[in-house]
Amino acid sequence: MVDLVKTSLRESKTARWTAMLLVSFAMLVGYYVADVASPLKPFMEQQLHWSSSDYGFFTSAYGWFNVFLGMLVIGGIILDRWGARVAGVLASLLMLAGCGLKWWAINTHTLDGQLLLGTNAQVLLASFGYATFGMGLELVGITASKIVVRWFKGYELALAMGLQVAIARIGTGLALGGSAPIAAAFKVSTPILVGVLALAVGLVAFLVYCAMDRRLAASEPDRGGANPDEAFRLSDIGDILSNRGFWYIAALCALFYSAVFPFLKYAPDLMVQKFGVSESLSGLIPAMLPFGTMLLTPLFGRIYDEKGRGATLMILGSALIILVHVLFTVPLFSHWLLAVFAMILLGIGFSLVPSAMWPSVPKLVLERQLGTAYALIFYLQNLVALMAAPYLIGWVLDTYCVTSKEVVKKVIDGTPQDVTVVSYDYMLPMAIFVGFGVVAIVFAFLLKAEDKKKGYGLEQPCHTR
Repeated sequence: MVDLVKTSLRESKTARWTAMLLVSFAMLVGYYVADVASPLKPFMEQQLHWSSSDYGFFTSAYGWFNVFLGMLVIGGIILDRWGARVAGVLASLLMLAGCGLKWWAINTHTLDGQLLLGTNAQVLLASFGYATFGMGLELVGITASKIVVRWFKGYELALAMGLQVAIARIGTGLALGGSAPIAAAFKVSTPILVGVLALAVGLVAFLVYCAMDRRLAASEPDRGGANPDEAFRLSDIGDILSNRGFWYIAALCALFYSAVFPFLKYAPDLMVQKFGVSESLSGLIPAMLPFGTMLLTPLFGRIYDEKGRGATLMILGSALIILVHVLFTVPLFSHWLLAVFAMILLGIGFSLVPSAMWPSVPKLVLERQLGTAYALIFYLQNLVALMAAPYLIGWVLDTYCVTSKEVVKKVIDGTPQDVTVVSYDYMLPMAIFVGFGVVAIVFAFLLKAEDKKKGYGLEQPCHTR
């Protein structure tokens, strides 16, 4: 009698990369919606009469539910207990519902002049929709990370994670480069409607992945959780939180992204205010960042796969972030070509850190703990980088950085209207971003020292097969 040996679907390169592409597309459309409003700040101020504080309130709403209701941690537990299929479909539905509410709030005129809970009703409901969307995008983010680890561990893990991030950032590039021209040609809510339609396609893509995941489970019957030692336990949360290396990489993540994500929310306005770029083209220079990282993140991931040096890559990336924001801070540097140069440097730094950081997490925790570990890291990122920092920058702009206000005539929806154009000095906000980068590099050095002490292997290659 001949025993049949069942080959895991993971061993097929075609299957591995197809799975990565499907979940990456779901991330791409989510990233588009996450940044679609970044170039719309001037349009919102002029057409919707929002202030910088309103815009900061809105952008900070992304992390409300993830932080205050702990939905990220709950999502991580759902992922570890019930798997990627349940978590991913739930995440996709939350993104679609949240973006739909945000579009309705910004598109409708029934909320004009209305207050809700003492706040501009349009701002509050758009923020509520963005917060709901944020629950979904963060959950799909940790789900995608665990999916890539499952399919690529022992193979091209860092390269796959780099490509996943790179593909997802195409969405950011499309948002930064495309939403302002779309809004100028139609109206401020139209780019968000495009996001609603894209998320529906993303949901379909993830459902296709679910079919692949079932085939993978069938090809690996011994990985179905039969071994109780491999099942997630609530006590695993304590194990994760007692790991000093985990805390260093979580702090590095939160501070590094505080110097990048909030900056991207305000970068198009910075291009208008400091570098004299027109509002309709204000997102084109920031859009260079994600498109540049499409090439560099996989490249640095490949280096980590083959050569190691993960902690060193994170230190170099943090140092570049500091240099970039120093260039943006200095008042004399105001030519748009310098902005292009600084954005290229930012793209290199933005590629170095994630390409090494995310593949390093599986070296710090057990595989059964990965969903919860990523969720806890994303929780801290939401609290600091996606909620507190954007609101802080908006408040600082309104409180300390207004240089002038001018009423001008503009044609909106075919009708000439008086709109108030506000000018800002971005030196103080950029100095705050420099501070985030400085503290981030401190934690990068602490992580490297902890790796030397504990032997996590962060400086060792990821590829073992």
